[in-house]
Amino acid sequence: MDEVFKALGDASRRRLLDSLNARNGQTLRELCSGLDMARQSVSKHLALLEDAGLVTTSRRGREKLHYLNAEPINAIADRWIGQYARQRVRALADLKTALEQETVSQTEFSYTTYIRTTPERLWQALTDPAFTSRYWGERFETDWKKGSAMTWVSDKTRISDPDQVVLEAEPHRRLSYTWHTFTPEFVAAYDIDAETAAKMTAESRSKVTFDLEQEGELVKLTVLHDGFEPDSVVLGMIGGGWPSLLSSLKTLLETGEPLPV
Repeated sequence: MDEVFKALGDASRRRLLDSLNARNGQTLRELCSGLDMARQSVSKHLALLEDAGLVTTSRRGREKLHYLNAEPINAIADRWIGQYARQRVRALADLKTALEQETVSQTEFSYTTYIRTTPERLWQALTDPAFTSRYWGERFETDWKKGSAMTWVSDKTRISDPDQVVLEAEPHRRLSYTWHTFTPEFVAAYDIDAETAAKMTAESRSKVTFDLEQEGELVKLTVLHDGFEPDSVVLGMIGGGWPSLLSSLKTLLETGEPLPV
């Protein structure tokens, strides 16, 4: 928490967060172009933001992309807003709200959290139906091999489609798969109106990737849900769902019980 406050205390680092607020997933070169600052200085500021957990990164080919992460702000708000009168921390609450919105860019969603567990246990929680049904309400029927089909099963729906497949599967390190189809059964089960359903089904299929990294006694979990078009209806919906789902996953692994639905 001290690192988060320190990182936010510098105006240049706040400008970098503002830049990622405007457009998430930028390279170092893109971030430098919007600041009157040497590349080396920007790199140092980004390193501090990354150490504080406010920025997370992923690689695409030779490029390193930077994403805003709201989880540390959530932790600060949960601790401090619960102890002091809301009007005395209104600025902090406003910052929390702003950064929560910033995790969703125009075409992708990124979120990082740290869980006191092991990579093996977290991998099990992401793939084992006994786990996924507890914090997600979904079960996946697949052998978790690259290219294998996936069937999404919940108490309300059963969704199968040839394009629902495992894209990557490196046990305890990386998992990626395509998102499910928005079938008429799904639309009816979740009472989605006709106009919204039409927009959802017209969009191209997205994908989600989980990266697991051991960091001491913790595992750093980074979730990147991408493949969306600008102004995606689905992106807006999953952007509100992922933070609560991942918080429930973290709580389940650390306490034995998921968050209340």
